[in-house]
Amino acid sequence: MPETPSNPTPGQSINRSNAERLGAQVYALVRACPPGRVTTYGWLAAALGFPRGARMVGWFMNHSPRWEEVPAHRVINSKGELSGSWAFGQRGRMREMLEAEGVQFSGEGRVDLKRYGWDPSRDLTDEERANVLASADAAPADVDDELFRLLMDDPASPFRIQPTGQ
Repeated sequence: MPETPSNPTPGQSINRSNAERLGAQVYALVRACPPGRVTTYGWLAAALGFPRGARMVGWFMNHSPRWEEVPAHRVINSKGELSGSWAFGQRGRMREMLEAEGVQFSGEGRVDLKRYGWDPSRDLTDEERANVLASADAAPADVDDELFRLLMDDPASPFRIQPTGQ
């Protein structure tokens, strides 16, 4: 099994190099999500060791390469809703892309996560997950100043260092 360098842990500071590597790992996991399946921001974060990092994954997805390179349409929220659908250029495009892969929606417009959900912590072996994450090391993600600021300073960031005395 390939040896994968560890990511910073929640509560530690992050540098740009770590952020680029973490983003690449998020995108590698999204690429591993099979057609006709969906994953959630929270499942991706947990697979990377950040059980409370769903928002962080959302920030990376918001800055992801074009959907041809990263199948971002397969990432939805924990309620089965298409929370990132505005990023696909037109209303309904994300849903159309998922339906083209065979994903069905309820009358309320939700995806049944028990049927279509793909959780990399559950659906990949430790070795498979390590291989996916190791493949990310070849191509670090672009981390612009806005994304890096969110990772360092946003109250929802797992890397935000709390000032002393709080």
